[in-house]
Amino acid sequence: MSTPRPAPRTGGQLIVDQLIAQKVDRITCVPGESYLAVLDALHDADIDVLVCRNEGGAAMMADAYGKMTGRPGICFVTRGPGATNASAGVHIAAQDSTPLILFVGQIERGMREREAFQELDYKAVFGSIAKWVVEIDQVERIPELISRAFRVAMQGRPGPVVIALPEDMLMETAEVADAAYVEPAAPAPAPADMTRLAAMLREAENPLLIIGGTRWTPEATAELADFAARSALPIATSFRRADRFPSDHPCYVGDVGIGPNPKLAARVKSADLLILLGARMSEMPSSSYSLIDIPTPTQKLVQVHPSADEIGRVYQPVLGIEATPGTFAAALSQMTDAPQGKWEETTRQGHADYLAWTETPAKLPGTFQYGEAVKALRDLLPEDTIICNGAGNYATWLHRYFRLRGRMLHLAPTSGSMGYGVPAAVMAKRQSPSSTVVAFAGDGCYLMNGQEFATAVQYEIPLIVVLVDNGMYGTIRMHQEREFPGRVSATKLRNPDFAAYARAFGGHGETVETTEDFLPAFERAQASGLPAILHCKIDPEAITPSRTLTAIRDEALAKQEK
Repeated sequence: MSTPRPAPRTGGQLIVDQLIAQKVDRITCVPGESYLAVLDALHDADIDVLVCRNEGGAAMMADAYGKMTGRPGICFVTRGPGATNASAGVHIAAQDSTPLILFVGQIERGMREREAFQELDYKAVFGSIAKWVVEIDQVERIPELISRAFRVAMQGRPGPVVIALPEDMLMETAEVADAAYVEPAAPAPAPADMTRLAAMLREAENPLLIIGGTRWTPEATAELADFAARSALPIATSFRRADRFPSDHPCYVGDVGIGPNPKLAARVKSADLLILLGARMSEMPSSSYSLIDIPTPTQKLVQVHPSADEIGRVYQPVLGIEATPGTFAAALSQMTDAPQGKWEETTRQGHADYLAWTETPAKLPGTFQYGEAVKALRDLLPEDTIICNGAGNYATWLHRYFRLRGRMLHLAPTSGSMGYGVPAAVMAKRQSPSSTVVAFAGDGCYLMNGQEFATAVQYEIPLIVVLVDNGMYGTIRMHQEREFPGRVSATKLRNPDFAAYARAFGGHGETVETTEDFLPAFERAQASGLPAILHCKIDPEAITPSRTLTAIRDEALAKQEK
């Protein structure tokens, strides 16, 4: 019996039908005339379309979707400036190993090489940050190339794919079948590798396992937690990956990131067996590559990663294992010859060091003690809370004092991109409406993508933004005072009334100037049922969780005088 011939469909319809075939339920976009045929096809599709106010915000929302689901976040933008605006989100997805597919409208094929309106060579523009860049010239190849894009985005080390869509191609028709649903390959450790690892564990006196990266599942975390409990193996997390392991587990010893606990940094350096599971230990988690020697570590290094290209890329391991966190954790759960409780005393001390490091915020200048506010939220918020943030010194309080327990999720860019927290929170609350979603932002960070607060209002997405305002680009000011003390240049900011800003959009806004006012304001924001901004004014002197601007400046001046 012959297979029925598919009905003719336009390129725009084929694009949308491939998304449906891949079970895409939600996308982001900023509309453009270059892909009107896709927008028309979306009109009748059962796909939630979030229309954003800037392509950078749209791409960051898609990145957040990829982080939450493990499937590619989908973003549509128009050609030229639409694509370049979106490049910030593509770069985040690349450095954060997030599956993402950016569809870009393109000029008509017959206009190439004339510098037509908003013309770009997308392979040249995105070639250094995307895993794959392709332009679909033939309408009948849409199912083939989109299914390949899903596989490339998810498989190995996940990352972004950019697909250019010539405007005239989208209007052509083809009789072609949809592609099958794509599941990424999941490499698993060889039995011989696990036998060798078990022997290393039996020999180790001071081991440490650092986890990070992507392709994690709740099952993988649970199996790793069970193994750690049996063996008393100490577990640390990498920079902005603290949600990979519950902070209240007795084997958790903290996160390696910017300004880590000195006792944890010493533990990394002194480990006789160091296992990296998904973690790459790049510049931030390695304290500028100072914790592990390159290329040959002093620690006996085992590197586990789903991409063979990442194993030994920086640090040469004695054992490299190509595996996803899930397949490796499953293999660990079956390891019966690993030590049982061998490192219980040192692991107990490591967890105690973590609790001490994150317990009591230092008293800093000002009536609003930000550390106390973070600690209060830590004790208040439920275990399915989603925390989002971008980049800036304000995030250091969050990373230090907010303990991610239970099923809490943390969406934050390891790439250090500002402006991420608000768009990520919009997507997080849309994707998980029953969860409490809180975005943290500095005053400089917020206004990178603060316009997406309008998206939250439009779609009635009640996220809460804790906006910490010190009237400057604080991280850069801190570095200025360290390197060029007293010579302030290009870091001062004159900010709006952010509470009034929230209300102007139709949201809830309050100003917080004292620590005592914070929790009541937060609870009113929750009760409002609206997208909310809490404009928290912090003393400019309170530049880090433990240091003031004056102390940093004075120390730098003293060094200059010597």
